[in-house]
Amino acid sequence: MPRYFLEVSYKGTAYSGFQVQANAGSIQEEIEKAFAVFFRKAVGMTGASRTDTGVHARQNYFHFDFDDAVRDETVYRLNAILPGDICVRGIFPVPAGAHCRFDAESREYRYYIYGKKDPFMWDRAYFYPYPLDWALLEESAARLLAVTDFTSFSKRNTQVNHFRCTLFESHWVRGEGVLYYRIRANRFLRGMVRGLTGTMLLVGRGHLTLSAFEEILEGRDASRVNFNVPAKGLFLERIRYPERYDLGI
Repeated sequence: MPRYFLEVSYKGTAYSGFQVQANAGSIQEEIEKAFAVFFRKAVGMTGASRTDTGVHARQNYFHFDFDDAVRDETVYRLNAILPGDICVRGIFPVPAGAHCRFDAESREYRYYIYGKKDPFMWDRAYFYPYPLDWALLEESAARLLAVTDFTSFSKRNTQVNHFRCTLFESHWVRGEGVLYYRIRANRFLRGMVRGLTGTMLLVGRGHLTLSAFEEILEGRDASRVNFNVPAKGLFLERIRYPERYDLGI
């Protein structure tokens, strides 16, 4: 049976995460419902990255196996069924056995912050009206590139075999009226990006020294990590796959 990758983007405000779960609306549930309406049969989906409640994505993927024809107008018709905060970007045939989660080479997240009240940002970024030392933010982000064990920045009760991650990018970016933390890695742990962002903000405000930040990294103790930044500022920005997967990027 042919296999396809389904590229989606969504605003996660109204959903309890990416993956189907009992008694809570999810991105996967809405996608599978739209497929069932359009094709008049159930189509099971496997997701690439399980974003949490309220987290957004500019790019995420599912894969699915399907015998019926997938035509050019399929994307348009699925989007006509889906709610306005979820969008199908494309459907791409991939090699048999391709897996959207395990075959990903890297994932990129961005966490957005703004310092002056803006009614157009309140549900897509974290309002943080405090002075920040830019040099300290950048230095703390740069030091993460030498780290491989992120035990300290993983929430507990997570089902993983290890806490090692390889970071390819870690830095802060200033834009017009907004700044964001950009991180790209081969994998992420539960709560990792929000924990890193929240703790670096403490460094940027002078509430935590760089040496104390490194002690947290080396100590593998999540009790000193600030996970308390809201989900609404976090975006899954991009997932990269091997070039042999022609995903139109």
